[in-house]
Amino acid sequence: MASNPPAACCATGFRHEGTPAGEIKKIDGVDTYIVYPKDNKTPEKAILFVSDIFGIYPNAQLLADEFANNGYLTIIPDIFQGDAINVNDMVTGKANLPAWLPNHQPAHVEPPIVSTLKYIRETLGVKKVGAVGYCFGGKYVCRFLKPGQIDVGYTAHPSFVTHEELGAIKGPLSISAAEVDSIFTTQLRHESEDILIKADQPWQINLFSGVSHGFAVRADLSDPKQKWAKEQAFCQAVNWFNQHL
Repeated sequence: MASNPPAACCATGFRHEGTPAGEIKKIDGVDTYIVYPKDNKTPEKAILFVSDIFGIYPNAQLLADEFANNGYLTIIPDIFQGDAINVNDMVTGKANLPAWLPNHQPAHVEPPIVSTLKYIRETLGVKKVGAVGYCFGGKYVCRFLKPGQIDVGYTAHPSFVTHEELGAIKGPLSISAAEVDSIFTTQLRHESEDILIKADQPWQINLFSGVSHGFAVRADLSDPKQKWAKEQAFCQAVNWFNQHL
């Protein structure tokens, strides 16, 4: 593994407050959150947002809104098709991941991603597609970082990524890593650096001190250190897309 399977830390964090600016619509029967850049309903570039285990929820939607504010049509498909971990479990820590994960393997998760990419490219006419993946979603950014699928990738504290998946990427990849992370550990981070060098694609790994797995999407925004790291991870993603997408 380039990063370990999801664990208890994947189901903890803080729910963020705000009113999402986009809308949820059905695409091939899948609930999908879509938010457009202001004053641009026909963008040529878009970002596929592959969520953590909580699916389409305020933290993800508000991040998607920020990508739209930076000029990118952003789309979050419900990769769990109505069976995301309940956001209330983020506070209680009662999520039963061992029971949940078997029903959310690539065979279950990839069809909504495939249909969403088809919608983005064929129906919306987008020419270049970037993708962000937080925690659980990082695996699928790597798996789809191929010509005709995803052109540019970004992931924060990825989980479940195999060495083979990381080594097979065919486009630029940027990673935000946490100092405290039992899933994307120091050893696995260094192994990932070696894999990325051999993959011979543009890559970047930024390591943030004093924060833990999930900080880029579920940080405690009342903690200045966590808030700063979350914001800087977002800036890392935007700058990566601005450069490569």
